[in-house]
Amino acid sequence: MPSADYKDYYAILGIGKTASADEIKKRFRKLALKYHPDRNPGNKEAEDRFKAISEAYEVLSDSEKRAKYDKFGQYWQGEAPNNWSSSTEGFDFSQYGNFEEFINELLGRFSTPGSTGSSAYSYTTQNTEPTTGNVPFSDFGNFVTNGGFGTQKTSTGVGKQKTTSSFNNQGIPQTQEATIQLSFREAFEGTTKSLNLGSEIVEVRIPPGAKPESKIRVRGKGAYNIYTKQRSDLYLKVHLKPHEFFQFEGDVLVCELPITPDEAVLGTSVEIPTPDGMVTMKVPPGIRSGQTLRLRGKGWSLPKGGRGDQLVNITIATPKNITPKEREYYEKIRSHSMYNPRIHLQQVVL
Repeated sequence: MPSADYKDYYAILGIGKTASADEIKKRFRKLALKYHPDRNPGNKEAEDRFKAISEAYEVLSDSEKRAKYDKFGQYWQGEAPNNWSSSTEGFDFSQYGNFEEFINELLGRFSTPGSTGSSAYSYTTQNTEPTTGNVPFSDFGNFVTNGGFGTQKTSTGVGKQKTTSSFNNQGIPQTQEATIQLSFREAFEGTTKSLNLGSEIVEVRIPPGAKPESKIRVRGKGAYNIYTKQRSDLYLKVHLKPHEFFQFEGDVLVCELPITPDEAVLGTSVEIPTPDGMVTMKVPPGIRSGQTLRLRGKGWSLPKGGRGDQLVNITIATPKNITPKEREYYEKIRSHSMYNPRIHLQQVVL
């Protein structure tokens, strides 16, 4: 039967049914800014409104989900064409007792007590170890749950996220993983994020020194266990947005420093960025491209305090355009130089 608790997402966002993707996004951003809990502390009405517009954006911002939602609306209002079946694209709308069941399956959301909606989970085994304790998260967007019947993708409208759940051999959910995108500054200094879980918004503290692939545990915010009537923990796997200068090699912060040929020959002192500002580093004479220098105690924040090292990979930058005077001096150097870096090649044979 058609659902009696159907939600008109177009009306919730205040847009027409022919609204473009850009119009939907702009409208959501305007409403989300107005009703965000951070701007309305303790205002239950604003919190409920924020949840409603987030759910509406989850559906309408995804073209496939929007199409299925529109067809459900036709079914609910009895406006479907005579030659159109209630079962389309894998959705038999008549199987849902209410709108909430339909939307839970469409979005692949967590099951909640009393809910008959289904969620698609990935039946894999994961051994996850927490890296921090009670860290109550944000800016999540694409919410992905992988299941035996394909992949469902939804959007919360607040950032980007991927999540998978693991089960024990009795099929009981044990852990759930999600991905959090951080800037290098957020990861180095620590930050607080707001995570929209659909039915609730929680704050997550990201401790200083988070590294790529490190995990943060959010207690009691994972998959619902129908036997214990409790929720498992949610583990956030850290991904860092690319940085123009810094990167990680394993757990070590590295960067690349270009120097000129004369600096490589004679040595020099250069100003170089570190996570918390510029420092002066000495480059020894005769250094070669590809060699690495170490800035001790100037690298990434360590979980127990202090700093690791920053590794500096040297590259020799050869100028393409030089002045006549520079060319004159380079030619003089070449005419007086006794150094031949290819002398060993004369002994190479097959």
